[in-house]
Amino acid sequence: MTLHLDRLGTRASAPPYAVTQEATVAYARATNDENGEHLAGVLAPPLFAVVPALKTMAALKRQVVEGFTLHGEHELRLHRPIEPGMTLAVDAEVIGIRPSRAGPLVVVRGETRDQRGELLNEQYLVSVAHGRKLEDGVGRDAPAHRRPEGLGKNALIAELSYPVDADQTLRYAEASGDRDPYTFDHAEARARGLPGAIVHGLCTMAFVARAVVARCCGADSRRLKRLAVRFSGLLLLEPGQQLTTRLWRAGTNDGRAVVVAESDDREGESVIRHGWAEIGT
Repeated sequence: MTLHLDRLGTRASAPPYAVTQEATVAYARATNDENGEHLAGVLAPPLFAVVPALKTMAALKRQVVEGFTLHGEHELRLHRPIEPGMTLAVDAEVIGIRPSRAGPLVVVRGETRDQRGELLNEQYLVSVAHGRKLEDGVGRDAPAHRRPEGLGKNALIAELSYPVDADQTLRYAEASGDRDPYTFDHAEARARGLPGAIVHGLCTMAFVARAVVARCCGADSRRLKRLAVRFSGLLLLEPGQQLTTRLWRAGTNDGRAVVVAESDDREGESVIRHGWAEIGT
């Protein structure tokens, strides 16, 4: 595996993306979303923001690191929701190649704008190059979103468990365009050193967004202004799988309510840690 530190600052733009009602509804259904506005095609679910951006951001990551990487963290900063009928422009840049205990981190930042040039969202893709060491990094880290110390039982808002369907990853692959075979082909996953097929990290993040919007935003996804997670473990695609998400109140930031989220699989193994959501009025 080779790291190209000299590619810090590399930029790329995605082709214009026309948002259709069919695409936003398909994404909602692929993530088992129950929000009426999402299922009716009025608004795209928050995580739909990755659909026009991910291929370009991942291509930049591959220019920096050769070989297999895992999605380590992802963050969305949501300024305006995506709506059917918009035409989107995505610009992305490699902003950091940073050391960590797990391996070098490649940080790519993206911006999505509508046809008038208005900023809709920003996102950070953090990929981990396991098996390598990096003593000195370049560029900058993604924004911090660690769970505050000392959250007590009284801060717990909700604990929600959502089943993972047998065809979840196939449906997500089609709706998102992320068709990596190790998410639905057990043999391909094992060839990559994984224990079996795994659920897309961004699909699990969409499950977290679903919980936050339902319990903390009054079912209005416009109020979700920031969502960041660390993918702390693999969610295996297997019979009876589920994702259980716990939500805690954690004060405010810049006048927005902060909610911390963490998720486990059916065995209680960690899947998402240091989830951070900010809720507007």
